[in-house]
Amino acid sequence: MAPAFAAGSGSRVSQTTTVGIHNTYDPSTFTYLAQALDLRPGLIELDVWPNIITREWKVSHSNPLGNSNNCVAATTAAGLYTGGTNKNLEYCLDDIRLWLGAHPDAGPLILKLELKTGFSARTNQGPAQLDAAIAAHLGSAVFKPADLLGSYASLDDAAKANAWPTRAQLTGKVIIDVIPGTVEEANPTDTLRTDVEYAQYLNGLKAAGTLGKAQIFPVVHNAQAGDPRSRYSDTTLRPWFVLFDGDASTYAGGSVDTSWYDTNHYLLVMTDVQTIAPAVAAGDLAAAQARVTQVAGLHASVASSDWASMPSVNATLLDRG
Repeated sequence: MAPAFAAGSGSRVSQTTTVGIHNTYDPSTFTYLAQALDLRPGLIELDVWPNIITREWKVSHSNPLGNSNNCVAATTAAGLYTGGTNKNLEYCLDDIRLWLGAHPDAGPLILKLELKTGFSARTNQGPAQLDAAIAAHLGSAVFKPADLLGSYASLDDAAKANAWPTRAQLTGKVIIDVIPGTVEEANPTDTLRTDVEYAQYLNGLKAAGTLGKAQIFPVVHNAQAGDPRSRYSDTTLRPWFVLFDGDASTYAGGSVDTSWYDTNHYLLVMTDVQTIAPAVAAGDLAAAQARVTQVAGLHASVASSDWASMPSVNATLLDRG
């Protein structure tokens, strides 16, 4: 495990380790989403539900029919810290766009969307509709799959060539990834999971010559030894996956060769880094900083945790070990 050192803006996004904050939208953690962004994390997370009655994108931890979040209906950056909360996803996206506009030196920011129950094609809430909402509310701030692809044959080829931009080139940008939700993963009747459905959608866009419409990078969810894309029987889907997300304790346990992600310049999100034994308590600044250094040495791109109260840790930027 190589030691981690402070990184600079000239490093490619694939060569750095940042810190993410879990469930950033939770009003019990931050009164307003902008307060989470003020900590300069490398990743924030929103839990999204396709409301099958109103056909809206709701943001909540456990309520599929309503909102429970800290997003507001702001129209200016000054309005991000006032007003009523519990808004639909589109308002959360507006909040991110307004905050980035007021902080031109910030970013890139990874926006992790957990689709709690997956997409809902029967209510017209599929990949295309989510993309349209993102495009309408984040606009040019999104670093899209087509931006990484460039002239390469696949995202996999682009990643292996380390075609990721530098952090300086991605200032003000958002990289959006999507993972299957906990409800979806526990539902044995759901045979078309978020990751597969979005990768199929990307296949269709590329075939139609309209890949530029795609706003999101699909994610291989849950840690697995070897190449976890082997779980996809449709081999045409595998080259779309260059982002991976799983439990930090599994990655740190020795059963997964995490150098594989670094060698191929794939982005790797390690979740719940605070639970790696020995667990790090919230507020233990020295232990938290040591833990981020540890997972940077294990080639994490993002060390995601529940450390909302430690600004100096959340703003950490290290060389990926």
